[in-house]
Amino acid sequence: MHRRRFLQHTTAALGAGLVTGTEAFASSYIPGLSTIAPVSFDPKIKKRLVIIFSPNGMVRDGFWPKTEGPEFEMDRVLKPLEPFREQTLVVHGICNKIRGDGDGHMRGMSALLTSNELFPGNIQGGSNRPAGWCKGISIDQEIKNFLQSNEQTKTRFGSLEFGVRVPDQANPWTRMVYGGPNQPIAPLSDPYTMFSKLYGKLEDQENLLKVLDLIQEDIGKTRQLNDRRDRALLAQHLGNVKKARTQLSGSGDIVLNAPPIKLSPDVSDENKNMPELSRMQIDLMVNAFVNDFNRIATLQYTKSVGGERMRWLDVNEGHHQLSHRPDKDKDAQAKLTRINTWYCEQVAYLCKLLKETKEPGTNQSMLENTIVLWTNELGHGNSHSLNNLPMVIVGGGFGFEMGRFTKVNKVSTDRLWLAISHAMGHKIDSFGLPSLPKDGPVKL
Repeated sequence: MHRRRFLQHTTAALGAGLVTGTEAFASSYIPGLSTIAPVSFDPKIKKRLVIIFSPNGMVRDGFWPKTEGPEFEMDRVLKPLEPFREQTLVVHGICNKIRGDGDGHMRGMSALLTSNELFPGNIQGGSNRPAGWCKGISIDQEIKNFLQSNEQTKTRFGSLEFGVRVPDQANPWTRMVYGGPNQPIAPLSDPYTMFSKLYGKLEDQENLLKVLDLIQEDIGKTRQLNDRRDRALLAQHLGNVKKARTQLSGSGDIVLNAPPIKLSPDVSDENKNMPELSRMQIDLMVNAFVNDFNRIATLQYTKSVGGERMRWLDVNEGHHQLSHRPDKDKDAQAKLTRINTWYCEQVAYLCKLLKETKEPGTNQSMLENTIVLWTNELGHGNSHSLNNLPMVIVGGGFGFEMGRFTKVNKVSTDRLWLAISHAMGHKIDSFGLPSLPKDGPVKL
């Protein structure tokens, strides 16, 4: 709002008192300002979970280590995670056993974190039956609800859903997070929108305080140019402005452990900007963790059947198109390897940022209190296999034996999510489709 309009508003409110007028203005200009809950530091350990998704399956050669156990070697795709070797667990043998409506990509995406079937619907894909949304909650939201139910672990948002180049479409190929049956949750792909969600009210409050400072400055400039009665009135105005500023400063504060980060301006949501958009979203995620806005986060790159052209990697074909080429096509495999290595670099960047960031008030790395899980909706792209989904876990472990490559025998995703849930302190007995075998959490 222009300063002159603000002055007109407050002047009109003088009969009732400037402070009252300013409070009314603040509450209308900044919705919810007076009810912003302070974000306080919880001295107890803050367990966090980040799930990162990249699409279209994984290359067989170049990703899976050739040796099990702690002596495993990180092949080309996993090389970016070499600095975190002792904090990395690679798991082979996790399978999405959900069948029914929808094609492999649809079930691969919407059943990935839910371990549940899709409702019948009218969205047609591939050669399978059409489908709708998923029938159950995703594991990230299940754990979020548990944490939000406890005052000691409750945070301002609970969870944040980040996206990078997720198209403006609503279908089972674009949604992996579900708040419950038929409740898909869309990721925010615009970092500026995410910034506004995190800090918009704080920014508006700061802007309003700046306006009050300008009014105070203007009154100071004009008080010597008026007669005694005018000076007395201006002195009263000045006192009211100071009182309004004090009340505004104290009533809506958000206590931050770190200031909001500065985003690069004018980065458009275009294919060529995907690397910078990725960095911006990861920077925002860690900044939100530092300020304890949430304990759960997801980061979704594009979507199932995502067709980004990663020209910064010298790849001109769409990712999904390349993923359908046979394994004997060496050119396609080399490009897919570069694509998946780039995704691994994004995981490594997040882990590096978490490792270099201290828990507020401690010397402990934030990575020690975080599980970062990187996965995919398909085990292999050209076969649309839902078996042997790539599962890479980096971080504190929370009871998992880290620093190794392990194989399990066709374990359904629900058992992995049970293990993750238990590691986060949420001791549920079952998760996902009720008809899945109830063998408990997988031992990792």
